[in-house]
Amino acid sequence: MFIIRKVKYLALTAVLLSLSHIASAETIMRVASWLPPTHVQNAVVWPTWGKWIGEATEGRVKLEIEYGLGHPKTLFELVEDGVADASFSYHGYVPGRFKLALGVEEPLMGASAEATSVAYWRVHQKYFAAANEHDGLTVAGVFVHGPGQIQTIDPITSLADLKGKKIRIGGGVPSEIGHRLGVTPVGAPAPKVYELLQQGIVDGVFLPIAEQKTLRLNEVARNVVMLPGGMYLGSFSIFINPDFLDSLSDKDREAIIGVSGEKLSAMAGKAWDSADSVGLKTAEDAGVNLIKVSENDAFAKDFNNLVEGIDQIWLESVADRGVDAESALAELRSIARSYKE
Repeated sequence: MFIIRKVKYLALTAVLLSLSHIASAETIMRVASWLPPTHVQNAVVWPTWGKWIGEATEGRVKLEIEYGLGHPKTLFELVEDGVADASFSYHGYVPGRFKLALGVEEPLMGASAEATSVAYWRVHQKYFAAANEHDGLTVAGVFVHGPGQIQTIDPITSLADLKGKKIRIGGGVPSEIGHRLGVTPVGAPAPKVYELLQQGIVDGVFLPIAEQKTLRLNEVARNVVMLPGGMYLGSFSIFINPDFLDSLSDKDREAIIGVSGEKLSAMAGKAWDSADSVGLKTAEDAGVNLIKVSENDAFAKDFNNLVEGIDQIWLESVADRGVDAESALAELRSIARSYKE
């Protein structure tokens, strides 16, 4: 009897040790995020990518989101320094570093976030990656948010009404648009926008319609002008610490790369497109004053005239990058507009 119990004990011990080994073998990929937990990036994009990573690595790598690690402009350095294993951020938060990345923000793209994100990834790989603007990081994906729109506390009836208004602008191409409009720019990360509007520190903001829901702007920005195709598209990258990748087995490293790239870029863009649809419905249900501008309206024509020549400014700004930027921009637009979703 004693021998039988001992055998059972040893068997159980072996099982527990085996389970312990499996648990300890699991690698946690710590992803830093700066948007609210309910935001589409945290509610859809990260969980979906995490599911792909878990399946591709047979459960050996698990993605976990961490909040509150710092301003989004610092996340590039935090991941490079290993404070987090991966993250994402808006390129416009770091003026001067990501010049090429801002090409995708050019007005009048005329395509969805999903289509533009796919085009962006292909153009990034073909033209931009060699310039190494993401030095110290491994780029896992690039994407854009949906069309930026004019969201204000008080209604406006023309672009001229924005002159002198205090407008929160995240940087990048919207900064040039704001300059041409004659607004007073106020810099702040997106999660601070609700507070800025609520307290009257700013008169409005340029952001996609999704934020009527995710940042609850339907409560504080009760007037939205929706230009056809929007004012701009916001440029983001998803990046990983190279040392973290090197710490993995070749098999797991390749597995993560295999579920990143264009696949990740398309998924992120599509998720943000969906968020725009939800944001629009939220605004409509909340009785927000939505002015949906058609292409033939004076509002749209004035905007088209306003942004004339912005392409050239970008082309001149990246002349030192050693990239055929003109071909890259033409290819970007061609792929985005012909993409079949």
